[in-house]
Amino acid sequence: MDIREKLRILSAAAKFDVSCSSSGGSRKNKPGGIGNSAPAGICHSFTSDGRCISLLKILLTNYCVYDCAYCVNRSTSDVERAAFTPEEIADLTINFYRRNYIEGLFLSSAVFRDPDHTMELMIRAAAILRNEYSFNGYIHLKAIPGADPLLIEKAGALSDRMSVNIELPSSRSLMLLAPQKSRDNVLKPMSQISAQISAAKLERKTVSNAPKFVPAGQSTQLIVGASPESDFRIISLSESLYEKYRLKRVYYSAYVPVSNSPLLPSIRFSPLLREHRLYQADWLLRFYGFKASEILSEGSPTLDLNHDPKTNWALNNIDFFPVEINKASYRELLRVPGIGMTSAKRIISARWVRSLDFSDLKVLGIVMKRAQYFITCGGRYFGDVPFSGPRIRGRLSPKQDLNLRELEKNSFEQLSFLDSSSRLLIGSAASTSMSGEF
Repeated sequence: MDIREKLRILSAAAKFDVSCSSSGGSRKNKPGGIGNSAPAGICHSFTSDGRCISLLKILLTNYCVYDCAYCVNRSTSDVERAAFTPEEIADLTINFYRRNYIEGLFLSSAVFRDPDHTMELMIRAAAILRNEYSFNGYIHLKAIPGADPLLIEKAGALSDRMSVNIELPSSRSLMLLAPQKSRDNVLKPMSQISAQISAAKLERKTVSNAPKFVPAGQSTQLIVGASPESDFRIISLSESLYEKYRLKRVYYSAYVPVSNSPLLPSIRFSPLLREHRLYQADWLLRFYGFKASEILSEGSPTLDLNHDPKTNWALNNIDFFPVEINKASYRELLRVPGIGMTSAKRIISARWVRSLDFSDLKVLGIVMKRAQYFITCGGRYFGDVPFSGPRIRGRLSPKQDLNLRELEKNSFEQLSFLDSSSRLLIGSAASTSMSGEF
């Protein structure tokens, strides 16, 4: 098969894997080598289906021995199949890099023959790049669940980031929709990677030139909407993964109907609004000091689609407010809707100079259309409705929230590396809001 045909098939097949983001690594160039992995680099923008356009994001192959009901590449799916050789992947990466089309490689794969064989081929591709081409750029490799621990170790020594996809939020759903997979096979490499990252960091404290192991950390992905788990179950799982395995990111992927299996929900549109709210809740877990039990509970397990999770928490905990801007701690400021991490730090710094009023807050970048209902300045409340939970909720209820409801009704076309004339596409792509301060 022509290399361009392989690229067309296997770049499109990779679109459902959203686990790529800014590298977070700092792999420097070496004499005689090319490329580098800078913390501010890699993934400059995301396509609307979650694919980062600044990486060569492909599958090694979409031939798969597994028959997961939710996966477009399942063994019984009638799709075009292709497979790269490790040499072809390395050659594509270097040629695209030299043309300034990409900054690194994101390499995943279906399970070809068995996990060990698939992992060996991926390692071979990365080894060619590192050792034969002296490529020092960013490489993200997927760890194949069930692969030998020695292979995981080899992959970690060659890559900047690794990820092991959990895919479904519970063992029960995994058993039902992907009976050939097991939760243990997912968690074992995740635990191994976490332990070896810690060991490598500890060694580098005493030996400065000690080899790095997955310096940009590891991530995982959860499919949202293919199984019945609640939002509370999902963010509780994410919280546990962050704490136990020190993951850099948990990614959420709205289920795309790719099968008419009776085991899957019958939905017309992907739950993109729900995915968006989960990313916002995840941001609260990672940066705002929230616990999953504060955001949701067993009695209230679903994220409000009309309000972001922080605003919803504030409305449900109105007794915590109003917060006095000139006295509140950093942690208290982070609980205020409309105040993010950067603006909270600006408030703390500005208070050393003088007492702040509402006009100062606008200059500091506070989103006053939300914050005004939850704060006071010098004891004065400036909300345009009385300080009352129901009144504030009514005032903040949007007529149409972020147009995301319409977003769910739209269909997206996968950005291809090749257009109809078989030339590389390097145009911009629409971005998706997956995180941010709020």
